[in-house]
Amino acid sequence: MRSIDIHAHLTPQCFWRTTEGSGDWHTVRREQDARGRQYAVVGGRRQELPPRARWTPEERLADMDSLGVDIHVVSPYSGFYNYHLDTAIAVATSHDANNEIRDMITSWPDRFAGLATLPMQDVPAAIAELERVMVQLGFKGAMINDQVNGHTLDDPTFLPFWKAAEQLGALILFHQGGGTIVSSRLPRYHLPNTIGNLVERTVTFATLVFGGVMDACPDLKICFSHGGGYTCYGIGRMDYGWRTRPEARQRIQQPPSAYLRRFYYDCIVYTEQALRYLIDTVGVDRVVFGTDWPYDMEFDWPVSWILSLESLTQDEKEAILWKNLERLLGL
Repeated sequence: MRSIDIHAHLTPQCFWRTTEGSGDWHTVRREQDARGRQYAVVGGRRQELPPRARWTPEERLADMDSLGVDIHVVSPYSGFYNYHLDTAIAVATSHDANNEIRDMITSWPDRFAGLATLPMQDVPAAIAELERVMVQLGFKGAMINDQVNGHTLDDPTFLPFWKAAEQLGALILFHQGGGTIVSSRLPRYHLPNTIGNLVERTVTFATLVFGGVMDACPDLKICFSHGGGYTCYGIGRMDYGWRTRPEARQRIQQPPSAYLRRFYYDCIVYTEQALRYLIDTVGVDRVVFGTDWPYDMEFDWPVSWILSLESLTQDEKEAILWKNLERLLGL
């Protein structure tokens, strides 16, 4: 049984090397607390890094083998989006991280594929980097945040980016970086992650659909991490709003539910009932395997979990674990 993981991150080795001692990586620093926990300090924001984030590609491969994962579609650590920093810094860190993924793809072409990080605060720079990684480096697409310095991706300034992604055939994976909508209101109990991530994905679905991006770019390929958040559960309310409120129909002629199958969704929903509902709502051909490696919200034994689910047929398990991504990404 083959498995391809769309949701596997990289904290690049160049960051670890250059931040030894008091060094910095394009202004990004590293700190360690009294318990030995590592933190990246990015533009004044302190972000914890899990132990496996430091692993070399060889250590990563050994862990993949132990988990039964054949391919990681590697995306840089979302804490290094760096949208809030100067464009020149974000371009430099993007180049370094993406080049390191290129080296992994070149050295182990049967085990790694690439999703780039982009300097999204500058649309021309983001398009230039997307073109570079897709045309020159053989990447499959990019991973971006749900918002860029407070602007959602339906903002008209981002339409050239969407047109470029569509033309290049790039898959765009949405994954939150830094804080979420929940962070400022309720930073306690790990809720910015456990609830906030799901809210972010739902808002992104709604803005891309209601904002007309999906109509403007009919061949765009988008994947939502974390199962698309609350999108499937809340789609009936979105449809009702579209039918009853004229402002909801300003840019789209179809109800939001008509767009559900325009997206892909990873399987990180944690319960069999939730995964079954996702499959039944969007179709099994739109659900892909993802783990969130190497972070603490990662599945335990993810391949084994999928294979153990009694409500999924063998064909559904194979579609999620590898067939859908093999077709989508040409792997």
